[in-house]
Order: sequence, then C-alpha cells, then structure tokens
Amino acid sequence: MKQVNDVVVIGAGPVGLAAAAHLLAQGLKPLVLEKGVSVGSAMLEWGHVRVFTPWSYVIDEAVAAILEKNGWNRPDNDYLPIGREIVEQYLVPAAHTPELASAITYNAEVIAVSKENHSKHTSADRQDARYTVHYKDSSGSTHIVYADAVIDVSGTWATPNPIGLDGLPVPGETENQDAIAYGLPDTLNADRQHYEGKKTLVIGAGHSAMNIALNLLKLQARNAETKIVWGLRNNDIEKLLGGGINDKVPARRELGLAAKQAIDTGALELLAQFKVERIVKNDNGLEVQIVNEGQRSTIYVDRIIVATGFRPNLQMLREVRLDIDHVAEAPSNLAPLIDPNLHFCGSVRAHGVEELSHFDEHFFIAGMKSYGRAPTFLMLTGYEQVRSIAAELAGEHDAARHTAIKFPGKTLNKSACCG
Repeated sequence: MKQVNDVVVIGAGPVGLAAAAHLLAQGLKPLVLEKGVSVGSAMLEWGHVRVFTPWSYVIDEAVAAILEKNGWNRPDNDYLPIGREIVEQYLVPAAHTPELASAITYNAEVIAVSKENHSKHTSADRQDARYTVHYKDSSGSTHIVYADAVIDVSGTWATPNPIGLDGLPVPGETENQDAIAYGLPDTLNADRQHYEGKKTLVIGAGHSAMNIALNLLKLQARNAETKIVWGLRNNDIEKLLGGGINDKVPARRELGLAAKQAIDTGALELLAQFKVERIVKNDNGLEVQIVNEGQRSTIYVDRIIVATGFRPNLQMLREVRLDIDHVAEAPSNLAPLIDPNLHFCGSVRAHGVEELSHFDEHFFIAGMKSYGRAPTFLMLTGYEQVRSIAAELAGEHDAARHTAIKFPGKTLNKSACCG
C-alpha cells in the first residue's frame, strides 16, 4: 500500500472538520476545501432548525480535543441545538484553532476529482498516481491541488430532489423556480414575507416537511390568511406521525403529535397519495395540476416548498473509479446497511473503510454524501467513518476495522444496532 501524507477533504461541515482532526491526530496533512465563506456554510442555510439529538451526539471527540486544548468549554450535553448554534459554538471555534485554521481553504468549490495524467479508462500505474482535485475560487478561476488521498464529505444539500415521482422536475418546475423553495426555508423569520398571508403547498413525507408545515401553522396563528396544503407522495402518514423512531426520540414524537392535531382539526389540508403533474404560473400565483388518490384536480397556491430529500452530486467524480450502488447511489458495501425501508438513523451499525472503499485506492465518500439518497444519516456515524478512514490512511489497519459508535452511556460495536 502506497504511503499517504497529503489528504484533501472536500467540505468543511461537521464531518469534514472531524476528518481533518482525525488526520492530524494520525500525523497526516489535511487540506480542507470549502466552497462557502465559512465552515458549516450549508448548515447555516438551515440554521434556524433545531436538531433532534443533543450536543452529546453532535460533537466529535478529535475536534473536541483540539478545542479543549485551546480553552473551549463544552456546551450542555443534553441541550438540543439549532443548526446555527452548532456552527457558531462548535464549528467556527474549531476552525479558528491554530491546528485547523491553516488547513482550511474557503471559496473553493470542487468541480472535479481525477488521477494525475490518468483519465478514468487509464489503468497503467494508476494506483501510484496522485489525485488531482480541481476547484474554482470566488472569481471563477480554476486551481488544481494534488493529494495522496481524497475524502469527499461535501454532503447533499446543494442537490435536492425535484418534485417528480420519476426523480425529475415536473413540467413547469424549472421555469417557476422563483416561487419554489427546496429544503428548509426560514418561514418564521428570514423568509417570512414569502409565506405569511399566502397559501403554500408543502411537498414531502418526512420530518422536515412536517417541521415546515408546523412552522407555517405558527404564521397562520398570527395571520389567518396563511393557508397550508401538505402533499404526501405516499399514504404512510401513520408511520410518520407516530411509532418507530418517534417513540425513541422525544423531539420527533412531539413533532408527530403536533402535526396529527393540526390535521385532525383541519388547520392544514392533507393530501395523501399525491402527485404533481404540471405547474403553471398565472396572475393569481401557481396553478398546480395534481392527482390525489387517483383523481385529477387543480389547486392554486402562492408558493411551493419541496422537502423530498436530497441526492449526491456524482458528476464531480466522473473520472474516479467508484463502487456505487445503482439504486441508493451510496458505496456498494454500505447500501444494504442504510436502506430506509429497513433502517432509521439509529439502527445503522458502525462502519468504516471496508464499507466506504472504492476501486480507486485511498478515495472515500463519507458523511451524508456516503448515504446517497437515503435520509437516515447520523453525525456520530460520520465521525466514526472518518476516524476509521484516517486510521487506514495512517497504516493502522486493525484500528480502522475495529469500528464502534460511542453514545453517551454505551458503546455500539460493529455488529450492534443503536436502536
């Protein structure tokens, strides 16, 4: 196995900084390329949202060791932070430590990864070739850096799923982007003017969509003209509102109870087995042609919020020899472990290099992006991924394969479930 020294980490979110900290602990040299102007730039876009897990599940121990060396005090382990608090109280202080500050380059959007002098089809001496990582700076100029290994933890936030049930935008979706928001807009504060007193269609069958609907209900309490239609593309509302993970995570259980009450009282309109066929803009807003429980009809709204999940950007990796599952778009050995039909975030066992390796040696996809289209990622899982990868790159092969997730009060080994 070729000796590793320089490692490029793509993305300076929680798992990206954890990767850098673990690499430093192993005596390796990380270079973190972050396309935003700050660490956690994607997280700041949903910075108003409270996470379901407390600080004790959010902090990586290698990052904490660097922070505490520089006088940082841990926040309350039991407190559930919002995204902005995670960035401001954890990621930014970590990025300002002497150990990590010099390792991060901002305004560096990675556009491609390849092998030096080797396209994807070139095999001769391929394993000995360094990686080339191409990125654009804020002026649009392209730069190339070289590395012995690459860890892609760029996440999926920038590539949300479109509305169509076939995985593609529906007719009229692309043309009306000014009235459509993806992900988790801040409907109560920064984006309030777009939603208060308006009628909004929320599309999605997960807890993010539920959270959005409940926030819109808070606007409705202030302004009765605020109307909410919640469209579920399946009819699995009972699973979403109660049972399963909701019984294990109190914050989710409370969310489900609140949503159920809103539906029962008619405060929000629920459309299940719902499909959008076309979106047309007219003088009164958006005309949305739908099929609901097999019947075609038209609804009229001012805005649409699409909370249908995310997918990985694999275009930037076209010249890398990946081992990717054709359905989940996750590493092939990981995909069966994260099937959302079988697992929630706490039931995926600890895993590392064995599940995350690709055909090109020393290239890894980790963090949220490693889960492909599955929505079940947990930060602690990502921290264990990069700990294992750093150990492997440092030649500590036994440590890399002895994977475990340490939750407060218990340790889950490679064969355990954290449900």
